[in-house]
Amino acid sequence: MEEETLLYQLEELAEKLGVTVRCENISMEESTSTGGLCCVKGEYIILMHSRATVKEKIKVMIEALRHFDLGNIYIKPAIRQLVDGKEE
Repeated sequence: MEEETLLYQLEELAEKLGVTVRCENISMEESTSTGGLCCVKGEYIILMHSRATVKEKIKVMIEALRHFDLGNIYIKPAIRQLVDGKEE
């Protein structure tokens, strides 16, 4: 699957879960991370560095989505395998 398509599908999954996805210019002086999951006032947000590669953004999305119960949500099999950690 093309990386841009995969990233889009992961963002759609986050939206189904009510999780906001934001790309921000994260100062590398303050952090060495390309992004991650956070919770602000009870709302989950996935922050990604705006200059991260598509591959890095996919990794951030997969790691963040692993924190949620996805058992009752239809997810394409290829996406489910990634999020369940069965292949990367």
